[in-house]
Amino acid sequence: MRRSDLAFTEDGILGNRVRLRQPLEGDRAAIDPVLLAAAVPAKAGETILDAGTGSGVAALCLASRLPDVSIEALEIQPDLALLARESAAINGFEARLTVREGDLMTAREAAFDHVMTNPPFLGPGEGTASPDSRRRRAHIHDETDLKGWVRACLALLRAGGTLTLIHRADRIDGILAALEGLAGGVVVFPLWPAAAKPARRVIVRARRGVRAQAQIHPGLVLHDPAGGYSEAAERILRHAEALVF
Repeated sequence: MRRSDLAFTEDGILGNRVRLRQPLEGDRAAIDPVLLAAAVPAKAGETILDAGTGSGVAALCLASRLPDVSIEALEIQPDLALLARESAAINGFEARLTVREGDLMTAREAAFDHVMTNPPFLGPGEGTASPDSRRRRAHIHDETDLKGWVRACLALLRAGGTLTLIHRADRIDGILAALEGLAGGVVVFPLWPAAAKPARRVIVRARRGVRAQAQIHPGLVLHDPAGGYSEAAERILRHAEALVF
């Protein structure tokens, strides 16, 4: 396996259960992909796609939590895909975590049981673009808007399969619009930064091709009054527990 030429650090995530190689500069791991992986309702023998995996955080966390599933991680940026592949190897996940370089918009037809994704948060012209090209591409949609991203993910699911995504809370209207007519059983799971603080992130889960009412979950408070992680958040971020809807 060729080693990445990109300057990187090797760090512990998920309570040091997982080793992660990530760029020294630019798009670094945060808690969003860890929470995303914890929310995927996969069972033994099922298949999962991580669409836009970046350096592979969500895929690695899911592989650690669920040793009996098969995961494919898709990333358009070659250097990030290579780092994710290296991380899979050093964690011993190669047999059940495949990292593939490619574009979600031109992905081959598939029928995954689950798709998880952390889409770019901004559209063209929104916000201030990062000078780092990898970070800019991870955070800003290029030709594809949020609706196109969500629908590309849905197209790769089997009938009844689940799409789980994490995004900005203020984009919930766009997410629901993208799901309309294609998926149902929507559950919106707010992530509250602290008690009595507005949610800045939401996890949304939906099932392709089903008809069922939407629900709003009470969600998860991430921080305690002292500013540390809440007990519930610690169980997910440090102890690899699932986030149960």
